[in-house]
Amino acid sequence: MTTRTKTQSPAPHGADRHELIRVHGARVNNLKDVSVEIPKRRLTVFTGVSGSGKSSLVFDTIAAESQRLINETYSAFVQGFMPTPARPDVDVLEGLTTAIVVDQQRMGSDPRSTVGTVTDAHAMLRILFSRLGTPHIGPPGAFSFNTASVRASGAITVERGNKKAVKATYERTGGMCTRCEGRGAVSDIDLTQLYDDSKSLAEGAFTIPGWKSDSFWTVRVYAESGFVDPDKPIRKFTEQEMRDFLYREPVKVKVDGVSLTYEGLIPKIQKSFLSKDKESMQPHIRAFVERAVTFTTCPECDGTRLSEGARSSKIKGISIADACAMEIRDLAEWVRGLSEPSVAPLLTSLGGTLDSFVEIGLGYLALERPSGTLSGGEAQRVKMIRHLGSPLTDITYVFDEPTIGLHPHDIQRMNDLLLRLRDKGNTVLVVEHKPETIAIADHVVDLGPGAGTAGGTVCFEGTVDGLRNGDTVTGRHFDDRATLKESVRKPSGALEIRGATTHNLRDVDVDIPLGVLTVVTGVAGSGKSSLVHGSLCTPSGAGGEGVVSVDQSPIRGSRRSNPATYTGLLDPIRKAFAKANGVKPALFSANSEGACPTCNGAGVVFTDLAMMAGVAGTCEDCEGRRFQASVLEYRFGGRDISEVLAMSVAEAEEFFGAGEARTLAAHRVLGRLADVGLGYLTLGQPLNTLSGGERQRLKLAVHMAEKGGVYVLDEPTTGLHLADVEQLLGLLDRLVDSGKSVIVVEHHQAVMAHADWIIDLGPGAGHDGGHIVFEGTPADLVAARSTLTAEHLASYVGA
Repeated sequence: MTTRTKTQSPAPHGADRHELIRVHGARVNNLKDVSVEIPKRRLTVFTGVSGSGKSSLVFDTIAAESQRLINETYSAFVQGFMPTPARPDVDVLEGLTTAIVVDQQRMGSDPRSTVGTVTDAHAMLRILFSRLGTPHIGPPGAFSFNTASVRASGAITVERGNKKAVKATYERTGGMCTRCEGRGAVSDIDLTQLYDDSKSLAEGAFTIPGWKSDSFWTVRVYAESGFVDPDKPIRKFTEQEMRDFLYREPVKVKVDGVSLTYEGLIPKIQKSFLSKDKESMQPHIRAFVERAVTFTTCPECDGTRLSEGARSSKIKGISIADACAMEIRDLAEWVRGLSEPSVAPLLTSLGGTLDSFVEIGLGYLALERPSGTLSGGEAQRVKMIRHLGSPLTDITYVFDEPTIGLHPHDIQRMNDLLLRLRDKGNTVLVVEHKPETIAIADHVVDLGPGAGTAGGTVCFEGTVDGLRNGDTVTGRHFDDRATLKESVRKPSGALEIRGATTHNLRDVDVDIPLGVLTVVTGVAGSGKSSLVHGSLCTPSGAGGEGVVSVDQSPIRGSRRSNPATYTGLLDPIRKAFAKANGVKPALFSANSEGACPTCNGAGVVFTDLAMMAGVAGTCEDCEGRRFQASVLEYRFGGRDISEVLAMSVAEAEEFFGAGEARTLAAHRVLGRLADVGLGYLTLGQPLNTLSGGERQRLKLAVHMAEKGGVYVLDEPTTGLHLADVEQLLGLLDRLVDSGKSVIVVEHHQAVMAHADWIIDLGPGAGHDGGHIVFEGTPADLVAARSTLTAEHLASYVGA
């Protein structure tokens, strides 16, 4: 019989002392010597107004340093092929673990990228069909729409002993449709939009924007190439002339003694217009492209992207094209119904991946859905799929507003997933504005007090209750609740939508009232965007030409782009400087003649150190002001151009609004920026340093200048702090009161409560949605409590 002796508990192990991530003296972007201690294996939420420094602390400091240190564990040779971020500007970073960043960046918009390809679900399906599909047509590549079939034969020389030529053949079976090359759609150019065939080139036949002038070199190349008769109407061209005019391969020709390249009109248009991003085009160019180019479903593969052979191989009557077209929740059921011991591990793995989609609220998607069409919130959740079942622990997961695009009904599900990741022993860091997600935090870090230069400090660290009772902007607004309006505006008319069938819409008929604030809501995947963008925001839609659409597509901006260049504000400023000093406007652009020659107008000089992190230092010649010294001698209103670009929007609005520097065109743009709550931004701040919420509002400010009677906004509360939502509601009211009709696709209850009219879609997502489940005022919706939205809105307003 053994006896038990009492012993002292052992001393804590040395490894157990490292329970915190310590940040000391962080100065990235607008952070002002920030020091915080973040508990490991806990859920920490970072809050604060948009632009307060949350992303700078979490992504640009903690996550960036973790990933940089991991990269340094590889050999110098391997590092040469990897991104080389510089060490963040911080004094001490301790206790870091491997960081996995799950951000809102849209997935690549390559037409061959789909939900299936970016999550490996399609790769597993291809293996499944290559093993079980009948008739058997080949290996997994035979089911890939990104793999073309290749056949080759000929002689090869084998350099072994006596050299001798050996006849060889090579064959690879791919699944790509040869007509659309795996894109699922074919483009067709409407020639009537390119030229007037009743005119000759000499008479100005071209109707392409910017191609009217005879002095324009491109037009002269066609007229003086010698391939066509410039004085003959295009409709009278011979067959050879038409072929040369439209399809000729690039060839050198002489025009007035100058050697130029002549190329057929079709390939010229494809290179000049179709290879560019439509969002970055000027409005009149974009309108031309939308008129001239039509995309139609490929008639050969019926949009499946696959060859006839890939479509012919089936498992239980289902082809891989059928499987990819199913909603993922239905596909998961089908996979569970397959019983084949030879591929049992594959079926288990594929089923687990598909179940993760359903669990995360994306069961309504199909694997064939192009990844570029996913919203920011959907893209972020798709990226989460691969981490949900991961056996890794002690990882730091970093999320950027994971509730974006989620209906209140779905936020609880997202919260459960975040808590599950934490409970597996991981550190979860979340940048978030929604009180429902802040409420589940173990630890809260609130940054502020303001945005931009007014932010960058830690205002609060502690528990959710401490935040709620604290005297910070977030704490004061934590329990804010918008109330239902006592009276709503009366509509002045209606936009009629009849028989809408885009995506999952079920022959929807609805009248959208004009002259009021209308909110279109419903769970994610219920058909909101399909209804609004598919039926209103197209040239042939119910709204016609008068619709101004502000969607969620990201604005593109390099370190050379800034609010002044993006909004067009710099143009009137340059002209004002040029007029006042009697010189060319180009001198006042850091991307043109006025640029400092040492740094080429960047303000910093970058030194590439091969596999080591590059070094960026302030340009010594211009001292970071980006302009030549001679340009800075020119003044307007007592300021030089670099001093103007260093102003905040609020300062510049006052500067250009009165006195010697009064410039109405600039003042109008600045007024719009102030209206959307960006008064603190500096005019010359690089766009790539702006937060997601700031970019969204900058885009809204630009679109406010467009002339249109109907404004369509897609989730304008994205990236907005609780305190900023009130300002957004004021902006929406001002738009409506100025005679505009405003239609908002939104999940935020404050916007719903403030609406004059609500259109609720559902009742569920995917094939369970696509119906109008409610039309009426917010008060009627709350009283009826007939939908998921009604239940959550009633709870929100305390009804």
